Amino acid sequence: MTSPSLESQIGQILAERKLTLAAAESCTGGLISHRITNVPGSSAYFLGGVVAYSYEAKEHALGVHHNTLYDHGAVSKETAIEMARGARRVFSADIAVAVTGIAGPGGGLPNKPVGLTWIALSAREGETARQFVWNKDREGNKADSAEAALGMVMDYLAKAAPP
Repeated sequence: MTSPSLESQIGQILAERKLTLAAAESCTGGLISHRITNVPGSSAYFLGGVVAYSYEAKEHALGVHHNTLYDHGAVSKETAIEMARGARRVFSADIAVAVTGIAGPGGGLPNKPVGLTWIALSAREGETARQFVWNKDREGNKADSAEAALGMVMDYLAKAAPP
């Protein structure tokens, strides 16, 4: 017997605790939202997602500050946190997860290699972000980023006290 998927486990906990989730995605292109909405009944807890690929979309759709993007870059801790904060605000969600990265195969720089990804989570209790560097092809990097983002949500739910 296979264990339930990460998104199914997250959905069950969110539904039980009557919490809501939103997503802000860049390099994953909607993969996190896709996985979450593959779970029957996800409309009870998933409010929506934004795929904000360009600087302009990050600014206008999520409220990422212009200076954050130009001082730190789209792939940075600061941008990921502002994306998560923005998704939480836009959807009035309890929790929001955000992902920004360089999926590849091009686009890398010496200080920001292909596979570099920042994932952030915003909730009432605070915000957190983690850096990852994947070493796969474009689809593999996207899949690993989505899995890590769902893992971050699961970790938050495991540590957060039930209401």
